[in-house]
Amino acid sequence: MALLTLTFPQMVLCQKDKSPGEGETVSYFKDIRPLFQQNCQGCHQPAKKQGGYLMVDYPSLFQKGDREIKSVVPGKPESSLLFGLITPKGNEKPEMPKGKDPLSKTQVELVRKWILQGAKDDSPKSVQKTVDPDHPPVYFLPPVITSLDYSPDGKTLAVSGYHEVLLHPSDGNGPPTRLIGLSERIESLAFSPDGKKLAVAGGSPGRFGEIQVWDLEKKKLALSAPTTHDTVYGVSWSPDGGKIAFGCADNTLRAIDSTTGQQLLFQGAHTDWVLGTTFSRDGLFLASISRDRSMKLTEVATQRFIDNITSITPGALKGGLHVVALKPSKEKTMTKGAEGTDSAEKIYEEILIGGSDGVPRVYKMHRVTKRVIGDDANKVREYEGIPGRICSGAFDKTGKLFAIGGSLDGKGYLRLYQTEDAKVLLRQDAGLGPIYTLAFHPQGNFLALGGFDGRVQILQIPSGQKVREFVPVPLSAGKN
Repeated sequence: MALLTLTFPQMVLCQKDKSPGEGETVSYFKDIRPLFQQNCQGCHQPAKKQGGYLMVDYPSLFQKGDREIKSVVPGKPESSLLFGLITPKGNEKPEMPKGKDPLSKTQVELVRKWILQGAKDDSPKSVQKTVDPDHPPVYFLPPVITSLDYSPDGKTLAVSGYHEVLLHPSDGNGPPTRLIGLSERIESLAFSPDGKKLAVAGGSPGRFGEIQVWDLEKKKLALSAPTTHDTVYGVSWSPDGGKIAFGCADNTLRAIDSTTGQQLLFQGAHTDWVLGTTFSRDGLFLASISRDRSMKLTEVATQRFIDNITSITPGALKGGLHVVALKPSKEKTMTKGAEGTDSAEKIYEEILIGGSDGVPRVYKMHRVTKRVIGDDANKVREYEGIPGRICSGAFDKTGKLFAIGGSLDGKGYLRLYQTEDAKVLLRQDAGLGPIYTLAFHPQGNFLALGGFDGRVQILQIPSGQKVREFVPVPLSAGKN
């Protein structure tokens, strides 16, 4: 059986913050394991083993870390280092989780009672063993590719895998570097503006979401920021590299400090899963798109919802949005003065969106006309659509071209457009499986595609001629 990533998220399952009743058995699998995933595994995992201590599976909890003290002593919470580190001492904040809010009294009591009851493991036998650098993923078939991104210098192509990101030479010719982390599913990848780091949005469906930041020079995990109880999406960097934004299945838009993981922005104006984000060019605003059929504008400094960029009139958009991309260049408009003689120049930024209705559209990020109820004044242009859903989209480095990829009934669709006049330069349907991700090479003359068939295709632009095709993961000849 192949190890596959899937394209779309699962239902959110939330851990309850509930005290165990008298005589009630605390479950490691249902109670303790999710608690550690959310609060501890960001620092205590194979890719970032702080204190020499792991917390990603049951056996690891009983090992000694750098302090050479038993972390968990079954039946004896007071003799267990782990319990002592999460318990407040008088008015002092507990030592762990480091740099985060303390566990609640209810959560501490859950851990105490679990240890007191013998710290037993009730995990189902079917639970998969830990995947880590010493036990990398094994593939018998190519996995679904959900995200691709080129490094700013064009030398590296990052490709999503199962529990990992694979860094290939940009032409795909050569063995990859494997960045193996905690998250089973990788939903979104983005290189930092300076190309020195890679942000990864993903998680494990119904269990936890995670933002990873990898130091590419050291090939080490610099930051793991667990968040929410489901996978997270649509990762993007602020222009200065100081913030990382992403969307969540709990309908929220969030942003964190890219170094510390501290949450800097939380916005709950959407009414469905937030699947994509992009910063304005000055980093002062965030645009976010959602399954709720809207693109919204948020002011970063105040965390305040500013505007619906798209029209909220029923029927203006006929489906949820999955793609958002900021045009690299700014557009200019001229406005007349009060007497019609003077003019002032206004500069606005344009954003590409696409989703379930298959129609790509470009919008102004900021409103330049007075709002009228029901209007769609920010829309610049609609383009020829594709059958089915748009799953991916991107501008080239100039903003003069953009591409979209999508799927319907197991078939893939690719289009290349001129942004200014909506001319279609490339229509490619034959021989393509569903396309879930695409990325322009920084030089603009190549386009990388990935999707359901698990193969990366590199096409010449604008001809669409295939330059190279390769499977981004090592395949095993055996069977599972």
